[in-house]
Amino acid sequence: MRVFLTGATGFVGSAIVQELINAGHQVLGLARSEASAAALIAAGAEVHHGTLTDVDSLKLGAAASDGVIHTAYIHDFSNIAASGETDRLAVQALATALAGSGRPLVITSGIAALTPGRLTTELDAPNPQSAGKHRIPSEEVAIAMASQGVRTSVVRLPPSVHDHGDHGFVPALIAIAGQKGVSAYIGDGSNRWPAVHRLDAARVFRLALEKGEAGSIFHAIGDEGVPTRDIAEVIGRQLNLPVIAKSAAEAADHFSWLGHFFGTDCPASGALTQERLEWRPGHPGLIQDLEEGSYFKN
Repeated sequence: MRVFLTGATGFVGSAIVQELINAGHQVLGLARSEASAAALIAAGAEVHHGTLTDVDSLKLGAAASDGVIHTAYIHDFSNIAASGETDRLAVQALATALAGSGRPLVITSGIAALTPGRLTTELDAPNPQSAGKHRIPSEEVAIAMASQGVRTSVVRLPPSVHDHGDHGFVPALIAIAGQKGVSAYIGDGSNRWPAVHRLDAARVFRLALEKGEAGSIFHAIGDEGVPTRDIAEVIGRQLNLPVIAKSAAEAADHFSWLGHFFGTDCPASGALTQERLEWRPGHPGLIQDLEEGSYFKN
């Protein structure tokens, strides 16, 4: 299968490139710069020049492929609503290009878009009041296009997708701890974050492309819920810093934009995904990955 992949040089996308190639697929990766193009060629992929905001380019890439995986996202937390709208338009463009073909389109969403405070599953609908509400419109577009002859599926990722090269929430927590001189958690630290190793996540995307039924929701989950206090304690040990609690009122000042997410209790199950895709996570969990120490070498 020739697969058009957006976000192909990103943290998750680059792992998907190798997962697809190793499974015998060809990859056409979206590249917005010459550096990205060179990285794709070095990885064994073809190059499609364009950007996430160039919907005509996205349509051309999708039309030239047997299937699409969409992982690119503009993570601008200063204007996250605009990022969500850009993503919705990108998903709409990709799906429109595939309409009536029966070809697969796999898009990315987040566990944080679900109702917090309980173990959520693939059957749970997004919550408009959630921390990840900016992801909801893209999910809605993808699911709606399943009735238009597109084999759409949604892969929801947890707050932490971890491995060497991670530049997401956990590295941000480590940087804050280093700057503040303490590793902190919020409240009693019992709120839980699900997590997945990026190589396990990459396999979910590939299996969703190959096997996912139209309108499917999948959860790429390795750890169902890691208490945030456990995360803070590992960071404290690795940086030799005290571990302290911050109240909810203090969280915004201490964590800045990250406080909203770090205070969320959003455990999630991937049991249905494991059953439907015959997938099992096989790489280290978040705490083991942190204890290994690579996150702290720089």
